[in-house]
Amino acid sequence: MRIKGTTAAEIAGSVRDQVASGELAPRASLPPVRVLAGELGVNRNTVALAYRRLVEAGVAETRGRGGTVVAAVPQLAREGVGAGGDCVDLASGNPDPLLLPDLLGAARRGEYSPPLYGAPAIDPELDTWARADFAEDIEQPFRTLVTHGAVDATERLLNAHLTRGDLVAIEDPCFLASIGTLRLGGYRSAPVRVDGAGMRPDALRAALAAGARAVVCTPRAHNPTGASLTEERAADLRAILARHPQVLVIEDDHFSAVSARPYHRVTPPGSTRWALVRSVSKFLGPDLRLALVAADAGTTARLEARLSAGTTWVSRLLQHTARELLLDPRVHELHERARELYARRSGLLVERLRAQGIEVPYRPDGLNVWVELDVDGRAAVADLARRGWAVRPGHLFAPDPAAHQGAIRVTAATLTEPQAEAFAAELAAAVAELHSKAT
Repeated sequence: MRIKGTTAAEIAGSVRDQVASGELAPRASLPPVRVLAGELGVNRNTVALAYRRLVEAGVAETRGRGGTVVAAVPQLAREGVGAGGDCVDLASGNPDPLLLPDLLGAARRGEYSPPLYGAPAIDPELDTWARADFAEDIEQPFRTLVTHGAVDATERLLNAHLTRGDLVAIEDPCFLASIGTLRLGGYRSAPVRVDGAGMRPDALRAALAAGARAVVCTPRAHNPTGASLTEERAADLRAILARHPQVLVIEDDHFSAVSARPYHRVTPPGSTRWALVRSVSKFLGPDLRLALVAADAGTTARLEARLSAGTTWVSRLLQHTARELLLDPRVHELHERARELYARRSGLLVERLRAQGIEVPYRPDGLNVWVELDVDGRAAVADLARRGWAVRPGHLFAPDPAAHQGAIRVTAATLTEPQAEAFAAELAAAVAELHSKAT
């Protein structure tokens, strides 16, 4: 490795050239600032600035006392990872396929004309439905857009307002894709602890005091915990955010149509940059890659620049299908049934766990149940797998992988009563066995 240059731009360019050519491999250590400055005969501040530019560009990353290393593609956990072999799958995070409508049937209904370049980016009838749906919950002026799902919306919103290195407040634990979005985008995370009522006010206040420029919040059916904001908690969070009107507020209301809890808004009226995102994946189907977004005018304009017609608009065929489903009374009845069954299944699991002495402090909403154990979560997951049950360890959902070592996430979306009874007993036995090994 031979880094050259006498200015910060030249030094950074030399490193980038060697990374591009393969001379510097991912995770390779760069020389300490003092050493490289001496070799090049330049001021230490020049090398420090070069390294800072490399980090900002995503070419390198700092590891504290470990120095500066060439960045590698992050290895990210993802949703949809289920059971292997004969295990009962309580790990995937998927909705119940039997509670999803017929996408192909909907695609064939109604009037559909293939759009050409220059057509409006959003289906007019879908836009009308979305405006009416959002208007029930949003009092301030807004405009609507369609994105390629909630993760796409969140990524574009952050990219529209933030730069690499900016601090983003996210729930702790949080949605797997949010962790991936921040790492891939080069943002720093400010974990905000979650309890049964949602984001904790003290933790949000601390994240904002630390300089967070954006907040990503799940108002209900939080994944992985199942927590939903209460009216009182939402009011507390609004009061805190009202003192930071410049902060981007993103609400990911992913479970909207089938949630058993009401939506409580955390975005205060004075926020200048905000978005409410409602994807359809959990209640119309994961393959319908579409989310409806309501946002302030400035944010909408920034998103439109990234979703302009003729380049990357969301497929009008997908929009047509979503429109047909969202306007279908039979689908509304299916959503009512899904809302009832999901709540019943997660509640049943909580009851059976409590009967085994495993406490879940609140009744969750959504597809998942979060269980805090007094043993190592990964060991519990491995033991359960040997017993024929697949769940996911809690540390995967933590912005800091060292956190939530004693938790597991259980997907209850398809859980039957006999399965709930058997799983609770097996989990209790696994915990007891791990306790005995530790003594």
